[in-house]
Amino acid sequence: MTLPGSGALALAVLTAFWVGIITSISPCPLATNIAAMSYLAKHVASPGSAVKRGILYSVGRSFAYIILAIVFVKSALASPRVAQLIQQVMSIVIGPLLILIACFLFEWIRIPSFSFVSANEKFQAWAERSGQFGALSLGFVFALTFCPVSAGLFFGTLIPLAIQTQSVFFVPTLYGIGTALPVVAFSLIIVFGASSLAKAFNVMTHVEKWARYTTAVVFILVGLFLIWRSLPFYAEWLGINSTLGEAK
Repeated sequence: MTLPGSGALALAVLTAFWVGIITSISPCPLATNIAAMSYLAKHVASPGSAVKRGILYSVGRSFAYIILAIVFVKSALASPRVAQLIQQVMSIVIGPLLILIACFLFEWIRIPSFSFVSANEKFQAWAERSGQFGALSLGFVFALTFCPVSAGLFFGTLIPLAIQTQSVFFVPTLYGIGTALPVVAFSLIIVFGASSLAKAFNVMTHVEKWARYTTAVVFILVGLFLIWRSLPFYAEWLGINSTLGEAK
């Protein structure tokens, strides 16, 4: 497996960042980001502290994804045969998976409303008492609260991208920053006051909808292309080729 060029890596990093942004508005990450915003809102009297904690929250999320990427990518690259098998499997699975994720993004398939239990409130209270380390821990733990959509985006899009580019740092780091972008933006808005906050949320509501729909359309088109390209594999797996041969 050859190392990717700088252009391919740059494209992969930008893709990871965009997928991270889309992940941030999927059900579970959105719920955790809202919880993180409520955590930052307690520091509205100290804008500098809110910004610092927002950045540390982003670092915590990125660190969690880097660890996961190291485990999966290094395991895949440890054996050329394993890496080849993963690529073959993902080339067959990724198409239907992207279309499934698009259905969630279009809200054709809905996930029951996600709510946090009291254990999460206790963890946020601990994070508050722990200062800046608490913000870092909050991002790390929240990054690991996967749901079907976020898990599909991470394991079905980011991990194959990281394996292809052999990047266990840049790709997951930009993905993590993307997933925490709403929280970082919220911490920056705190600096400019409540009036800016209302305007920003109004803009984000409209941008979020069209960004989600645009990504869903792209996922469907790419998914259909990958399914069409993998038709021989599906035919072989379903035994269509052998059946047709016997019929002849």
